This record gives sequence, C-alpha cells and structure tokens, in this order.
Amino acid sequence: FFLRNRHGPFLLFVSFLHVHTPLFTMAKFLGKSRHGLYGDNVEEMDWMVGRILDLLDKEGLKNHTFTYFASDHGGHLEAQDGSAQLGGWNGIYKGGKGMGGWEGGIRVPGVFRWPGVLPAGTVIDEPTSLMDIYPTVVDLAGGILPQDRVIDGRNLVPLLKGRAQKSEHEFLFHYCGSYLHAVRWHQKDSGAIWKAHYVTPIFHPPGAGACYGKGICPCFGEGVTHHDPPLLFDLSRDPSEAKPLAADTE
Repeated sequence: FFLRNRHGPFLLFVSFLHVHTPLFTMAKFLGKSRHGLYGDNVEEMDWMVGRILDLLDKEGLKNHTFTYFASDHGGHLEAQDGSAQLGGWNGIYKGGKGMGGWEGGIRVPGVFRWPGVLPAGTVIDEPTSLMDIYPTVVDLAGGILPQDRVIDGRNLVPLLKGRAQKSEHEFLFHYCGSYLHAVRWHQKDSGAIWKAHYVTPIFHPPGAGACYGKGICPCFGEGVTHHDPPLLFDLSRDPSEAKPLAADTE
C-alpha cells in the first residue's frame, strides 16, 4: 500500500485484532512478556506498529505523514481465564470496556506523530474524542466539512500545533450503547473538569470494579442504577472517581 501510494496523498486505517480476545499471538511472541498472553499480544502489536513506522521512515514519508494511534475503549476487565487477565488493565481509572460513563471505559491512549510539524515530547492534558478524527482529517486534506448537519468532532490541528491551548470540547456526552450514562463539562475559566453520572452499572460481585458475573456490564435494565441527583466528580482533583461530591460539602 505504501509503495503504491508514496507519491500521492493517502489515508491508511489499520484496525488491529490485538489486543482483543481471544488474543491470537504468533509463536515468536508467545511467552515474550512478563504479563502473560495479554502482554504477548501487546508486544506483537508494538512490533506491528513499529513495522509501519519503519517503512514510513524508509520511504522518506516520515515528515509528510500524520500518524494517530489510539484505542476504541478501555481494557475489558471481565475477560479472564481463571486468574489470568485477558483484557487489559486501566490503572487508577474506575471501570472498563462497555461502561459508558466510568473513566476506565472511555479514557484511552492518544499518541500523535508528525516530525517537523508537531512538537515532539508534548503532553496535551485536554479532553479530546475519537470523533475528532473526521474533522481533523478533512482539514489536513484541504476539504470542507458539510454545513447541513451538526458535526460532533473538533479539528485537533490547532491544539496539536500549539496554536490553541484549550480543547474546543466544552461538553462531552458519554453513552453506553444508545443510553446516556454521563456528561463531562470542561470548565475553561478554571480548568476544572466535572463529570455527572446519571446511570452506572451495578458491579458484581458487590465491591468489585466490574461485572464479573455477567461477562460485561449492561447499559440498561436491572443491571444499572439511576442517580437522581446524579453522581458528581471533579476529575481534575479526583481522576479515579473515588469521591462523589455532595451538595452539603461542596
């Protein structure tokens, strides 16, 4: 693909089967990591990404190619084989795959590379979304967004180049399937990020951080709790969503 298109503009979308169950892994990567089959899968995906980036370098395309690496959701906590974790880990963030509100389900890696255009080693601590890919790619291609509909994504180029200091997303709506579970408000004058949870999954067993009895958390029905008033968190001070704020204390 690169060789056919190296003299003109191209868009390449690579959707890895890694690091998704059932965790197919080539023999050369089995047992390579210290984190079991999941870790082996991460190692193999890392190698595959490296092959792509190396070829861009070899063909002289590195400085002409905008590269974005991301995931579509957080780790699948319920994916286990006995005591072995098959579906990743979300660090300090509560919840995981299939949970439309908790940070562990929606906060994912976002890594950009464009040597000579984007400053290297920069960390941007602003809310963005995978919905932003569309308007960003349209801008890079010199296109014009349609004006007859609402586009939820925002062009990331000004933020990535340092021309803008704040994300254009003031609100982000977090759905589980077609059900609204939470809303994030990026308070631009103070930098605070508030999250209101209207619906949360009922973890199983009680006290767990996932729905281990179901395989994945449900979005509606008897497996969720509706909150009125909603649970409110200040993510800028409590990113792990451990302490909901109360009207009489905040």
